[in-house]
Amino acid sequence: MGRIAETRELYLTHMADNGTLLCIHGDPAQLSLLQENGYELITATNGSEGLRLLMTRSVDAIVLEYHLGVLDGAGVAAEIKKAKPQLPIVMLVDHLELPYGALKSIDAVVTKADGAHFLWATVHFVLNVKPNPREQQAPRAEAPMRHRRPEQFAGRKL
Repeated sequence: MGRIAETRELYLTHMADNGTLLCIHGDPAQLSLLQENGYELITATNGSEGLRLLMTRSVDAIVLEYHLGVLDGAGVAAEIKKAKPQLPIVMLVDHLELPYGALKSIDAVVTKADGAHFLWATVHFVLNVKPNPREQQAPRAEAPMRHRRPEQFAGRKL
């Protein structure tokens, strides 16, 4: 029983350090599953407030609702990418029928019908799995290199 408790404590400690998300959403309470799974949430209920917070706070990713009112999510995403092009954006939409170009500044899209667990999985994916093509990564010095034996080059012109 003690071993299970230790494992659970370790898991919860690890979960608590998932990162900080700026959530620009009309009803940030709908994003509580992200907070329950260890993300720190900075919330804004409109695009202007979200952009202001982005300039004053350090965040790891953005969760952005498309229908925000005066300034829609596509406009907010474009402004975010101008200021911080490497920052991943997950857009939350009612449906996938959006105007042409509405998704060009985002990294992932989730419909509200997909549910909170799919949103959490998508945020986790863009932060921990998906390589960001906007970032140019230098090769790591510690990365193992594959060496060929000299006989593999026999007969080849170098």
